[in-house]
Amino acid sequence: MSASSNNVQAPPAQIPKSVKFLFGGLAGMGATVFVQPLDLVKNRMQLSGVGGGAKEHKTSFHALKHILKTEGPLSVYTGLSAGLLRQATYTTTRLGIYTTLFEKASGSDGKPPGFLTKAVIGVTAGGIGAFVGTPAEVALIRMTSDGRLPPDQKRGYKNVIDALLRICKEEGVVTMWRGCIPTVGRAMVVNAAQLSTYSQAKQILVQSGYFHDGLFLHFCASMISGLATTAASMPVDIAKTRIQSMKIVDGVPEYKGALDVLGKVIKNEGFFSLWKGFTPYYARLGPHTVLTFIFLEQMNKYYKKIVLKDTSGVGGGL
Repeated sequence: MSASSNNVQAPPAQIPKSVKFLFGGLAGMGATVFVQPLDLVKNRMQLSGVGGGAKEHKTSFHALKHILKTEGPLSVYTGLSAGLLRQATYTTTRLGIYTTLFEKASGSDGKPPGFLTKAVIGVTAGGIGAFVGTPAEVALIRMTSDGRLPPDQKRGYKNVIDALLRICKEEGVVTMWRGCIPTVGRAMVVNAAQLSTYSQAKQILVQSGYFHDGLFLHFCASMISGLATTAASMPVDIAKTRIQSMKIVDGVPEYKGALDVLGKVIKNEGFFSLWKGFTPYYARLGPHTVLTFIFLEQMNKYYKKIVLKDTSGVGGGL
């Protein structure tokens, strides 16, 4: 064997796909721990004025103040177990499908697919992930909205498992997928908007000469992308929230579907009520993306260091 062949280095060990999917879900769950209070406020804002009554909260800050005063400091983490399960199901499924379709769409030479193909893959993965995550989403909406109901109407779920078991027992298995269509629609809108605006924002910021690749660039691009994504997806999100929170009275549902929700909101509360809860929704979207990225990079870094014995210190993305 020649000396040159002895000097050929083996390619560096790669993190297995299953571990990447696991880390993706865990990263999303870690970020949720920090942004759960914003989810709670957003849901309460979207349910304020349900039934054509007076708005319960004038602003997101008023809602947060009222929740802290009437329900206690720990109440801002109501529904955390459902939020964590949502990430475990939605994020992991979306990541797995996206990675699989991305590899199939890549060329034989490893060349990545074009932007349009990536957008289609992202929308598809987001939609399927949202379908899988809908039961946890229903539980999350109900648990975070419970505090605004009169005592005799509270559902009183102990945790997400109790919520899902009771929903199945009391309302049927199909109820766990109530609001599935707007949930999937929102996920598709979010993925499409994020794909088109995040990369574009990052490109513009780098070209400005004031930004360089790193955490601060990712944060700024995420916040710009989050602004466009929030504006595009909130009408679908408010339809989803109200459908999943509604009760059936004498066999008659409060809403017939997503379009019925949007029509009633515009008629009873005004056109701009479709963006009710904009501040907490927007404040959640950007930081959640950045926190997920940080946690994911750190998990990849330590997996490489401890398991793969790679001391380069590089995290590695998806």
